[in-house]
Amino acid sequence: MVAIPAAGRVLGLDWGTRRIGLAVSDETQLIARPLATLTRRAGKRFPMPAFEAHLADLGPVGIVVGLPLDPAGNEGPAATEARALAHDLGARTHLPITLWDERMSTARALAAIREQGGSTRNRAEDVDALAAAILLQHFLESRRSA
Repeated sequence: MVAIPAAGRVLGLDWGTRRIGLAVSDETQLIARPLATLTRRAGKRFPMPAFEAHLADLGPVGIVVGLPLDPAGNEGPAATEARALAHDLGARTHLPITLWDERMSTARALAAIREQGGSTRNRAEDVDALAAAILLQHFLESRRSA
């Protein structure tokens, strides 16, 4: 497994069965920001063309894929799908891929919106992109503290 380089943009994905939140770091890997939300229609594959458009535009040096674990830290069907996606993305993009525990990222995104006095009603796409930014930020901070 190849590690994500310490400089250059990193793309973060918050895996969901219907929506995939995307986030991106700055070149110095200090700050992650929400980017977009990709929608997957029921029974359809990952929206690769839309994802590849972001890759071409941003030129990331690596990808962090959220690993949806249950509260006890165990993997279920969603984690299996996220692992398969990470493998496919690595094979297709030839970029280093890291799986990262995404537990509570959506809950933290919802809390952040509410703390700022915002409503989460009808904002699922905003929440998913913010959740991706939260998981990517945690990944970036863990590398700085290591």
